[in-house]
Amino acid sequence: MLREAVRTDIPAIAALMRQAVLDTFPSFHNERETAAAARYLTEPDTMLIDDHTYYVHDAHGQIVACGGWSKRDKLYTGSGPGPADDRLLDPAVEPARVRAMFVRGDFTRRGLGRAILARCEQDARAQGFRALVLMATLPGVPLYRSYGFRELKRTRVPLPNGVALDGASMQYPLM
Repeated sequence: MLREAVRTDIPAIAALMRQAVLDTFPSFHNERETAAAARYLTEPDTMLIDDHTYYVHDAHGQIVACGGWSKRDKLYTGSGPGPADDRLLDPAVEPARVRAMFVRGDFTRRGLGRAILARCEQDARAQGFRALVLMATLPGVPLYRSYGFRELKRTRVPLPNGVALDGASMQYPLM
């Protein structure tokens, strides 16, 4: 069941994020990169929940997938705090950001990530956005590509401890 996340979900979301990184990153990243991702990319962003743009999949009373979109300027959690993070984007000229997508390893390839992306697309379009962008880590690139996101460029995603992850900047048109 896909539903909007609420603040009481935060502990379960954090646990899911960490488990998803530990389940999926070792196939794409070395041990040091996986550990850094588990530390810095798994902090739930409460602003997404407060903005009603973050969703979870429940299965048998457990949160097994999460993700959402943002109408604010922050692109990804591991980027650290920035001065414009809370700034509302202008949907006429700026793309919405897909954020914090995680699926527990034993629930991958069941359409959960795709369902979250469809909800992000629907809700961002309803708010006037013309495109979605995201910063994908390597485990997510196949999902985003199959959904229709276009890779803009390969990049390195710097984390606060100095580790950098290979990633891809991607975009999806809504018009």
